[in-house]
Amino acid sequence: MTQDSSTTPTYHTLSNRLRVVHRYCRSEAEYCGLCVMVGSRNEHPDHFGLAHFVEHTIFKGTERRRSWHIINRMESVGGELNAFTSEEATTIYSSFPAGNLPRAVELIADLVSRSRFPTPEIDREREVVLDEVASYLDSPSEAIFDDFNELLFAGSGLGHNILGTEKTIHTFSSDTCRSFLDRYYTPGNMVFFYMGPTPPQRVIAVAERYMGHFNHPDPELSRTIPPEVEPFDTLRTLGTHQAHTIVGARIPGMYADKNRAYSLLTNIIGGPCMNSLLNVALRERRGYVYSVDAYTSLFTDCGEFTIYFGCDPEHVKPCRRIISDTLSRMADSPMKERTLAAAKKQYVGQTIVAAENREQMALSTGRALLFNGHVAPQEEIVERIMSLSAENLRMAAEAFAPERCSILTFC
Repeated sequence: MTQDSSTTPTYHTLSNRLRVVHRYCRSEAEYCGLCVMVGSRNEHPDHFGLAHFVEHTIFKGTERRRSWHIINRMESVGGELNAFTSEEATTIYSSFPAGNLPRAVELIADLVSRSRFPTPEIDREREVVLDEVASYLDSPSEAIFDDFNELLFAGSGLGHNILGTEKTIHTFSSDTCRSFLDRYYTPGNMVFFYMGPTPPQRVIAVAERYMGHFNHPDPELSRTIPPEVEPFDTLRTLGTHQAHTIVGARIPGMYADKNRAYSLLTNIIGGPCMNSLLNVALRERRGYVYSVDAYTSLFTDCGEFTIYFGCDPEHVKPCRRIISDTLSRMADSPMKERTLAAAKKQYVGQTIVAAENREQMALSTGRALLFNGHVAPQEEIVERIMSLSAENLRMAAEAFAPERCSILTFC
């Protein structure tokens, strides 16, 4: 166990190989949970949607509690219990008033180790998830991202919807869910994270008490890098009032040296601020779009850069031309130093503000330990951003030069 200061993460490994990370903060609230290295990418085609379905139904009953007792356990003290699934990870966590750590840790441990997945509850939740699938498909601005990934990552575990399909969801049973839980929710395949005012020694003791009995053998995770596909330009006619378009390309994964450059480029091109290049060009100057956003999604062995915009059908072509011109400029010539300095200053400021969101910081801490084995300090993140040169960004931008981009439009 090591601890350098009150803001430096403390690391510890329990007797059963479960890794623990502790981050101190002065707060009247606490946050803790488990990050599990399993997501939709680990599913067999016959079980697409199972990781998400287990995340839903893990709250439906254990050997000790019924679903009502699970819901009420943290809410009765003003806390929350939540979970979410991504392509490569699942997180179960709680936020609660300080002083309730044992309550939260014991509950999460009970869910992970003793969930029964009772059939009546499974059947009821199945309808909830099917409604979620239908609702998602009714929202083209969301559904287009999954359709784009199905094309970009065709033939791989990344090329399907996290929610699954009506056909696969109907096949899930109590045994299916329990087998999935036992296979992947193992001590060496999870990390426990904590953020709050409780001292690390106390957090470690509580984690050991309630989670030290986890003993399932760790799975052998095998992932195949998705094959490269030829750039595509696909139009799907859905009869929607508004057109929805994604322009995107493959980029290297989270362990690549260029990943910080991709994040900065994404922020410059279509980040959350109104002064992003595409928001200014497409919305502020021309009024073509209601929204335009750029995203970087980094997986363990690959990633993607995407731009989404929604507009009237007659504006799709001019929007595409402006986006193509913007990406060409980024890839062809280095950014001016003054412009780069301003972009880095803005991005650093955003990371500092984001670090004040303690719940998201706690979740990021767990994910960092799960995938990177450590949590990078804020100073290191800032240093990496500030060290980026104009040539670094230009070289990174070559990955999504227009000739390498694929395009999907719903209209």
